[in-house]
Amino acid sequence: MGRLKIIFPESIGAVEVELTGRNQRTVDAIIRATPFESRVNLWGEEIYFSTPVKVGQEVGSEVVDRGDVAYWPPGNAICLFFGPTPVSKPGEIRPASPVNVFGRIVGDLERLKRVKSGEKVRVEWEP
Repeated sequence: MGRLKIIFPESIGAVEVELTGRNQRTVDAIIRATPFESRVNLWGEEIYFSTPVKVGQEVGSEVVDRGDVAYWPPGNAICLFFGPTPVSKPGEIRPASPVNVFGRIVGDLERLKRVKSGEKVRVEWEP
């Protein structure tokens, strides 16, 4: 399988995402949508941005740890999250959450603290 690269050109450069395939439909939708650009939003230590991907909300049990990449649809926007979502804490098991984790950031997560709200972000897929 290839690599998903999320590029923050104004602050830290690129991070790579190891896709777990726990939600293959979402993984495939993100891959088909690449490359795309968006703008970063911050929620505490969380970094998220809207994507052009729209998939159905799937409810299930997931364990969230800092560094997970997940989607959470606020309204009609599918977002990628780095770290816990607004409804969870690190390591918390959410029995009925709209979040479905599909990958994990590879590398130094501390760099993500330098990402700025409002900066451009680009998502690319390298087969």
